[in-house]
Amino acid sequence: MTTNKHTTLVLGGTGRIGRRVTRKLIERGLDVRIGSRTGEPPFDWENPSTWAGAVTGVTSAYLMYHPEIEWPGAGDAIATMARLAADAGVERLVLLSARNQAEAVRCENAVTSLPVQWTILAPASFNQNFDEGVFLQPLRHGVLSLPAGDNADPFIDADDIADVAVAALTEDGHAGERYELTGPRLWTFAEGVGEIARATGRELRYEPITRDRFADAIADDGAPREFAEPLATLISEFFDGRNSSLADGVERALNRKPRDFADWVAEIAPTGVWKAA
Repeated sequence: MTTNKHTTLVLGGTGRIGRRVTRKLIERGLDVRIGSRTGEPPFDWENPSTWAGAVTGVTSAYLMYHPEIEWPGAGDAIATMARLAADAGVERLVLLSARNQAEAVRCENAVTSLPVQWTILAPASFNQNFDEGVFLQPLRHGVLSLPAGDNADPFIDADDIADVAVAALTEDGHAGERYELTGPRLWTFAEGVGEIARATGRELRYEPITRDRFADAIADDGAPREFAEPLATLISEFFDGRNSSLADGVERALNRKPRDFADWVAEIAPTGVWKAA
């Protein structure tokens, strides 16, 4: 879109959260620059020569790291990108972080140390992992196997995350805030898969497995071992119980309750996304 003094950069603007942030900003009549390989100018986390151009001429930016904020090296990359943004005159930064992850904390510290208006979003696991992400294909085959044990997580709707991001990018009152974003109740994966089974009428089950077995399964499906290993570590750590608690970030940011996972499942099930493969 045409760049003007109110343009907002949305990194990962075609991804699960970013495309929702982009849509909601455009619905408000705001100019958006999508930070992606196909954007104008293009942005690619694997090509640092594209980073400075992405922040030139914008006043606010939504920062996220691909593939995940917890990924090895994310802290260094976010630190460089955030500094480039501040040096380019970006006034407001909103970082998509994560709960209780060491690499995510490094990313947060890099942003909060800058002389800008910053807001940190630290969400629980997304509902959309079940219909747009890595949980979808296993569910279509009837069994979701994860190194998550019987620990619970307060799954959150991506639209709730996007609503908080847009508020932080466009409204006063969010600078200097760190919002932990969760759904309204805790779900084990057995309970979550059971909810999808009830809504779809299918026989589905959750199977807890070890981290190593999960990494082997990802590699056996064709993923490079250098991707499978950190993904297995990320999932096993994120769902080891450290995040089995509720937070009030959505209420504080938006003055409303977050959407419940069961309500989301009831809406998505009729689309047929979870039909047997």
